[in-house]
Amino acid sequence: MAFRRLPPCTLLAGALLLSVLAVGSLAATGPGDIAVLWGRNKDEGTLREACDTGTYNTVILSFLTAFGHGTYTLDLSGHPLAGIGDDIKHCQSKGILVLLSIGGPSASAAANYSLPSPQSAADLADYLWHAFSPAATPAYPAPSATRRGVTLTATVRCAFPDPDLAAALATGLFSRIHVRLYGDLKCEWGQFDSWNKWAAAFPASRVFVGVVAAPEADQDAYLFQKDLYYGILQFAEEVPNYGGLMIWDRYYDKMNHYISSS
Repeated sequence: MAFRRLPPCTLLAGALLLSVLAVGSLAATGPGDIAVLWGRNKDEGTLREACDTGTYNTVILSFLTAFGHGTYTLDLSGHPLAGIGDDIKHCQSKGILVLLSIGGPSASAAANYSLPSPQSAADLADYLWHAFSPAATPAYPAPSATRRGVTLTATVRCAFPDPDLAAALATGLFSRIHVRLYGDLKCEWGQFDSWNKWAAAFPASRVFVGVVAAPEADQDAYLFQKDLYYGILQFAEEVPNYGGLMIWDRYYDKMNHYISSS
């Protein structure tokens, strides 16, 4: 579904560069939080079902795949947009943080995004503010969701630094950084070393370890649970700003029971 650009709004002009908008309250903080990406496979179940597992502190809606050209597309892989707002409210009632991932894999057929000018960034911020606010109209995906503020997070490639996000991260506005230990051949070896560089570079941000939940998602990057713990987590948990795990994705976790039992 595509949405026409709204008139510019100065309230958030330029604030949302290349990351995500929080549409819920913060979940429990501290080591061991679990974030999962949802919206990439219709067979993964509903957003409400993901929140009802009791496994995840954060659910990331994936993805807003088109923006910067006057239209906006929320691609949830066949999930109906009707009811998403109610599901977000349900997740919020459980203290689960719901994030919207802006962008997604640039190689995907649905991807059509860029921020070619400051005005396009302002327009994107304006769209997000209206689309995910209590005052949103039914034409938007989440008119009934509760907006309690904006939290910026970034999902970065494993190899440090990530040139695509360097300027945005330098603003110091990002409360969380999710480091993908997958989809990056430069990270196949020395994964913890790469992750640790991110944690050291951004001590004010909670830094998450991003892993795939099944070998079908990324055979080269997949870590058995024991390898994840002994190779990465036992060290990461000693880092003061370790945030937890980010799982790709709900479908693979549901099929493989990597983190969730349901």
